[in-house]
Amino acid sequence: MSFVSELSGNHSVLDLRAPSLTQLRKRVGAIWLRRIALMLVDGICLRIAWKIAQLQSFNSNLNSFEKDNLFFILSTIAIQICLIATQGLYEAGEKRRDYYTLNKTITFSYFILLLFESLYLENNLFPRGMLVTIWLLSMALASLGRFLVNTAILRLRKQNVITCPTYIICSPAEKEKAIQLLEEQNCYNLVGWKDVNSISQSLSDLSTTTEEIVNLGVAEVFVCSWQSIENRMHLYWKLRNAGVILHVLPIELQAVEQRLELKMLGGIPILNFMPPAITGSDFWTKRYFDFWCSALFVLFASPIYLLIALLIKLDSPGPVFYKQTRVGLHGKPFKVWKFRTMVTNADELQKQLEAQNETQDGILFKIKDDPRITRVGKFLRQYSLDEFPQLFNVLFGEMSLVGPRPLPVRDVQKFSSHHFIRQEVLPGITGLWQISGRSDIDDFEKVINLDKTYMENWSLSLDLQIILQTIKVILEKKGAY
Repeated sequence: MSFVSELSGNHSVLDLRAPSLTQLRKRVGAIWLRRIALMLVDGICLRIAWKIAQLQSFNSNLNSFEKDNLFFILSTIAIQICLIATQGLYEAGEKRRDYYTLNKTITFSYFILLLFESLYLENNLFPRGMLVTIWLLSMALASLGRFLVNTAILRLRKQNVITCPTYIICSPAEKEKAIQLLEEQNCYNLVGWKDVNSISQSLSDLSTTTEEIVNLGVAEVFVCSWQSIENRMHLYWKLRNAGVILHVLPIELQAVEQRLELKMLGGIPILNFMPPAITGSDFWTKRYFDFWCSALFVLFASPIYLLIALLIKLDSPGPVFYKQTRVGLHGKPFKVWKFRTMVTNADELQKQLEAQNETQDGILFKIKDDPRITRVGKFLRQYSLDEFPQLFNVLFGEMSLVGPRPLPVRDVQKFSSHHFIRQEVLPGITGLWQISGRSDIDDFEKVINLDKTYMENWSLSLDLQIILQTIKVILEKKGAY
């Protein structure tokens, strides 16, 4: 009824689909300028490849060869550029940086050239050695040209020279994540945002928002919670007629790129999360990797273990190792091993220090200048050497090298229901939490988001990246106390 009343007072309103004027889509000139520039760079690089190969093969007869075969050479380069275009390599985004497909397309073009020469020409136009040289140089120079162009574009975007003016329509809860996603692309300049709840049902507010978008010169709009906007068609046509690109950003999916497939079902796009060809192998791959890496490290680092044990004994009375009950896979408790870095009655003293807890929600217990830490313990914590004995937990199958950190029972007892997702995988010695700030992260929701990101995107290569990044973070002593 409210929608009808909003329209009934204005009988002179034009058809929603009628544009105010005929115009090009926003930034269409910049898009084609980038494509043409890339085509020119590819063409120049491919031509240079031919030139260098000719100089090596025809010293005195170079001018004669050029005159006789120039049309054929330029036609070949034009066909190569067309083939590259059919692979989408002049489009925006990661596709433009797909060097593998670029080289594969160039290789295919020379294979076709060789086949054509063998089948339809009586005499070979070029020596076989020259053709191989042209092929190798074409791949190298075309890749180099692309790399230089992409590097130049990236630098210009960092200086906010050629970024795309962008607008976000989302809920306040989605705003931070949406902005983060756009910033990661290094090509969007956020000029405004609107709470989707304020325009979900009001046609007048929606019209005001579209006018604001047009006045700001926005080229692309990202909408989260698309279904919550009642007058979606109104928004679509208003932006369409203004030449603004509309994106629906299903931020709640946080899709796993490696296993995501986009298909159409009855004209509606659907996202498929595809399992690997061999299912169930991930866990054992990770387990074998963890076991052998841990076993080798313990074997070669045994002198370091003995030295740390001696320093702890000389520094303060008490045992060398500290064993604490932590919550692991599926909520099962286990004893985690660490080198002792605190006084022996640290657990009792923690109850007296709860009021000084520096975390926002109180789930984790963190104090920067914890009075319970010993002198040697402070050094061990700075470089995470106190975690070394947890490699035995990895050998026993209670932990993994990389995964969500196992937390004490005290912390888990304060969990909300959505926090328990982190207990569905083996806990780890290190993880995204550790390389993203360690103790500097004082909001447990951020910890949960990092754990979920790791779980959704797990691969052996990701584990290796986290391990290498952990070494860097430890050496820099970031967030350690």
